[in-house]
Formats: sequence, structure tokens, C-alpha cells
Amino acid sequence: MTDVPFRPFETALDEENALSHLRAAVSGADDGELFLERRRSESIVFDDGRVRSASYDATEGFGLRAVRGETAGYAHSSEISEKALKRAVETARLAVGDGGGTLAEAPQHTNVKLYGDRNPMEDFAFPVKIDTLREIDAFARALDKRVVQVTAALAASLQEVEILRPEGTLVRDVRPMARLNVSVIVEENGRRESGSHGGGGRIGLTGLVDRENWEAAAREALRVALVNLSAEPAPAGVMDVVLGAGWPGVLLHEAVGHGLEGDFNRKKTSAFAGLMGQRVAAPGVTVLDDGTIPDRRGSLTVDDEGTPSGKNVLIEDGILVGYMQDRQNARLMDVKPTGNGRRESYAHIPMPRMTNTYMLGGDADPKDIVADLKDGIYAVGFGGGQVDITNGKFVFSCTEAYRVKDGKIGAPVKGATLIGDGPTSLQKIRAIGNDMALDPGIGNCGKAGQWVPVGVGQPTLMIGGLTVGGSAA
Repeated sequence: MTDVPFRPFETALDEENALSHLRAAVSGADDGELFLERRRSESIVFDDGRVRSASYDATEGFGLRAVRGETAGYAHSSEISEKALKRAVETARLAVGDGGGTLAEAPQHTNVKLYGDRNPMEDFAFPVKIDTLREIDAFARALDKRVVQVTAALAASLQEVEILRPEGTLVRDVRPMARLNVSVIVEENGRRESGSHGGGGRIGLTGLVDRENWEAAAREALRVALVNLSAEPAPAGVMDVVLGAGWPGVLLHEAVGHGLEGDFNRKKTSAFAGLMGQRVAAPGVTVLDDGTIPDRRGSLTVDDEGTPSGKNVLIEDGILVGYMQDRQNARLMDVKPTGNGRRESYAHIPMPRMTNTYMLGGDADPKDIVADLKDGIYAVGFGGGQVDITNGKFVFSCTEAYRVKDGKIGAPVKGATLIGDGPTSLQKIRAIGNDMALDPGIGNCGKAGQWVPVGVGQPTLMIGGLTVGGSAA
């Protein structure tokens, strides 16, 4: 396939007329924009020795928004035409009503590009992708005779957006994404366990399908599966927990990150509402949301309102200093937007969302942190979790964890869940490692029915007094 740039104002719409309609929609409003999008995506799953699924999707459309106060009118269409835009104007204006508002200040401009604009799907022909997945399958099976099933998947996409602002500014962003994932199931004496590993980012497929990379992914997936194959039932009770670096930052993302998004705090439904400038975490804890890291899965050159991404400090040395903001909530809270206005697609309204959320490292040696754990759990891998945003209470399942006694890492444990609440857990952080790492590029975040790619990260941490739910008393 040959890439043709997404230029709706050169093909389907006249930019001058579109701007006129947009201005009519936001007349008397505080803000608004016309968001145009084309997205193409490909996914191939090779499972149990055969191609289980292979899909290619292409979508395009626009979303028109008019905002006044706390109300937003939104209309979207998969037809990019002046006729569809006219109908959208009528719908969006229902939120504006009579009276006048003052149009918010336009986003600043940026010439920064955080990733390339090449279509990752074009890096290799389809047969080459199938052959690579078949090689991964054969390699993983040859690693250990206990491997009974292998699933290897490649996914790539290219999202192109154009954002027309009422002041006449047109912002364009081309966003590539690619990911490789390998999962294995092992069996011994009638017991089956699984392990997986993957990675990616706003990159091409070239590095991901490099043999050295996918061999490492297959070996790691097998290692996790074999660890779980020998795991003992997890203990239960209140105990100290050490979290590994990198992907375990997903707990920070869920238990703390969502609570620091602007809309929850403006509406006072967050456990962190009203605590700006107060201590919310142990000394030494600094948490950032940073959408400016080149090529990362959660990064954005500009957000979905046209605001350049930022490197935003949320908690500094334990003190709450900032929230993540889109334009509407920033205006209502009398602060500046932070570049966190995100949406799943043209069919969704933007809202404050995380990008890459992580905790900075400290000065402790990770080995010393584990050595100081007298009786607890060392958790280095996480699966799914649930969080109540109003109080920060969370429940997370561990995919790889170990029993620790007197500073010695013992047997792996199976069925461990971590139970606590974000605000209390932040206060109970007792040690911060010097090994801060970001996840390998696998995160997705859900909020209000919308899913967006994100990144997480943290150093090795010791948290005191978490409740561990297990399968043994």
C-alpha cells in the first residue's frame, strides 16, 4: 500500500468554509475545535501454530465541539463533508445556547516532533510478518519441552489528525504505533501456567521484528511461565511489599494517577481534591506525567485539543503541586492546560488523561531494599486491577511475585493480590530505589469508556503495611 497524506482540507473540505462553520458553532462559547482523523491499523495473531486472526482497519471522520462553562456540545461523523459539518454545527450549538462567552486563549504553537511519521505497517510485507511470527512460535517451543502453546502477535497503526481552532490555527500530527507480544503456556504434571512479554512504542516494526529482540521477548515470556509453574500459594495478611521497577508503575498509574486528573478534582470526586500544596506522599516521592519523551507509547507531540504535551510535575518531594488538565477543566479551575486533553478517536470528546506517568528514582540500592524486607512480598509483575477513584482504593493481581523472609528472596507465589488505597500507600513508601525504569511499551488506559495508549514507570519501592490477599492463610 502507498501512503497518501491525510489532507481533508485539500480533498473533502474547504478550509475557509470549515473555519466559518466552526466559528458559527462556537459563537458565544468559551472554546471548541474541529478534530479530523484518519486511522489505519493492522493486527496479526499467530496462535498454536497457525494464524488465528489477521485484520486491517481503516477509519476516518471528524468531531466538532463547542464548550460553554461546564457543558460541551459534541457531534461527530464518519463522513467528512461540508454537509455533515453543517449538521454537526446545529448539534454542537445546543450546548452554547443564548448569551455570550469569551473564547479561551489559543494553544501555543510548537515545532517539536517527538516521533517519526512513517507508516509502520509498510516496514515489512505481510508474508514477512507471518514468517516472523512463525519463527517466534518455533523458537519458543524449542526453548523448553514443557511449552505447550505459543501466541505471538504484531500490531501496528498510523493515526493522522488535523485540529482546526476557531482563531484559524491548523495543527497536524502523525502518530505511528507498533507492538510485539509473545505469550507462552507451559505444562508439567498436569499443571499449566502462562507468561508473557511484549514491547513497542511510537516506532516502526523494524526494531521489534529484529531476531535479537523477539528472541529476548520469547525467553522472558517463558521465564515468567516457568516461575509461575513452581509457585506456591500466596500468603494472606498485612505485610510490607517491595515493588519492582518499570511495569509495576501501573499500580501508581491507577491508584494515584487517575486521582490527579483535573476533572475529578474540579468536581471534588477525587481522594486528592482540595489537597493542593499539602503533603500527600512520603518525603522523596516525586511523580510526573510526561508526554514529551521521544518515541514512547504514551507521548504526544500535541494533545487532541492542539496543546503541546508537557512534562508536568504532579507530586514533588511528597507535596501535591499539580493536576493534569485539558482546556475545559483548566479554564474552570483558573489554571493553564497541561497538554493532557486526550480522546480515543474522532467519535469521542476529549478529557484529562495521563500520558507517561512515573515516579522519579531515589538513592537506595534495590538490593538493599529487598534485604531490608523482613517478612513480605516482592512483586515484579502485575496483571489487571480495579480502583475506586473517590477514595483511591485498589486491588491488583500479581503475575510474578516472591515470598521474602529476613531479606532473602524465596519461592515464587501464585494468586497474590495487593489491596490498599493510593493516598495511604504514598504515605507508607519507606524506600525509593535508584533504578527508575519505564515499562516496555504495553500500556492502555481506560476511562469513561475511552481507551488510549499510555506509559508507566517507577523505581524499586518498599511500601509498608499493604494488605496481601492470597490463597493461604
